[in-house]
Amino acid sequence: MGKMMNFLRRKMREVVIGDLRVVDPRLYEGLTGSTASNSGHSVTQDSAMQLSAVWSCVRLISETIATLPLPLYRTDAQGRKTPANDHHLYPILRSQPNLDMTAAEFWEAMVACMVLWGNAYARKRYTPSGKLYALDPLRPDWMVPRRAKNGRAIVYRYHDADEKDGYIDLDELDVLHLKGFGTNGLVGMSPISYARHSLGNAMAVEESVSHTFKNMVRPSGVLMTDQILKQSQTDNYADKLAEKFQGTVNQGKVMVLQAGFKFMPINMNPEDAQMLETRLFGVEEICRWFRVPPWMIGHTSKVTSWGSGIEQQMLAFLTFALRPYLTRIEQAISRSLISPLEQATLKAEFNLEGLLRADSQGRAAFYGMMVEKGIYTRNEIRAKENLPPVEGGDKLTVQVNMTFLDLLGKTPPAPANDEVQPEQEAATP
Repeated sequence: MGKMMNFLRRKMREVVIGDLRVVDPRLYEGLTGSTASNSGHSVTQDSAMQLSAVWSCVRLISETIATLPLPLYRTDAQGRKTPANDHHLYPILRSQPNLDMTAAEFWEAMVACMVLWGNAYARKRYTPSGKLYALDPLRPDWMVPRRAKNGRAIVYRYHDADEKDGYIDLDELDVLHLKGFGTNGLVGMSPISYARHSLGNAMAVEESVSHTFKNMVRPSGVLMTDQILKQSQTDNYADKLAEKFQGTVNQGKVMVLQAGFKFMPINMNPEDAQMLETRLFGVEEICRWFRVPPWMIGHTSKVTSWGSGIEQQMLAFLTFALRPYLTRIEQAISRSLISPLEQATLKAEFNLEGLLRADSQGRAAFYGMMVEKGIYTRNEIRAKENLPPVEGGDKLTVQVNMTFLDLLGKTPPAPANDEVQPEQEAATP
């Protein structure tokens, strides 16, 4: 019996849930019904992605975040931030986290796991000297985090058939864990699991529509007559009509009917109209779970967009949909990848400027204000617009026609006797 259990553990993954040991997570889901929906459809991450609305929401969030630059900044004693290009973590976050993936591919996969499973994991790889050099993503459905017996540390059991015992225990220091929305601080909650009834209903509607098109003949209209025709006459007349009026090329031609035939079009019946409305509502329901505006995934029917312009719409999407993910990732990087001694001066921060850029007129007004306030130099603005620097453009400039409120209406003080104004100096012979 012991040999058989060891064999099964090597071939299949083991999950520890309380005092119960289950061989495969999928077996646990099947026994507990955690993937079953009210419609009878089993909802998993893979089956949910077959819905176009889920696919679009996951792609929109993950691809948008993955394409944002993620530089590492160093803050000096005066609070000034400069890119920490010389730090070993900078190229890992910004360019290439591992040998197989670019930064965009890595963060795209990590964010997609957060959106689908509520958690994303990456194994940290170190050199013999203890220096981090790579991050390898791990499958969330193969990972079981649990607290150690001391109640403090967290142990990550990763189930992999390639391992000797079918699993490997990883220390908290060996795993980068990105958590989504949750309630216990240990793991994030999977949106797919909690939305399984809504997703199951959407799957049922899609299946019903597919069976309708597969099994039911739905002509555009029928020809009616009081005469009784032979089968050969019926087929001959139908073939001639199809030859002359069927297809987009013949669209709009005038149909001349003979022998008392009348054409009666078939419109959409109430059942079909209700089915269409149900499909549209399913899209809105899925967008609600992922907190994505329906118009951003191509659903514009009876849906109003936020704001009056693209800049306001993008700002709303950034604030309510993307900002929670960005903040969780930044804080997880600071906690897990940056040493406690460096956390006061080093910070990874997404560059959101690409999402906030307005049209040329709005950008010009923003740049003008930043120059007048002495926040940006002219060369910094030229760099943002991919223009070469100019001589003298590295100095900050401000408007000089501003004064204090208590000096309004008062005559400025006269210069001291030993001070000579430029105008007086020019007039002196």
